[in-house]
Amino acid sequence: MSLNQEITRHIVDEYLPGTPPEELADSYDLLRNGVVSSLQLLRLIAWLGNHYDVPFDELDVTPDDFRSVAAIVGLIDRHRRSLGTSSIPAN
Repeated sequence: MSLNQEITRHIVDEYLPGTPPEELADSYDLLRNGVVSSLQLLRLIAWLGNHYDVPFDELDVTPDDFRSVAAIVGLIDRHRRSLGTSSIPAN
């Protein structure tokens, strides 16, 4: 499963139950459309940090980094590139 698919599946399972993953567009604004509230955003960040070993407390991030699946994938990809690797195994 690709990074994009994993993140999409998690968001659908946690915040859009009953929605087929293929219906969530990569660019769909999760924040503006109320899919993820501020409290849920904290939970999402914790899951991403644990699942992909991303130290969000050490990174300069903004809500825009979590606005869509595409933005989240971009953030994780940038973190991986900064470590000099493109494939960090998921936990």
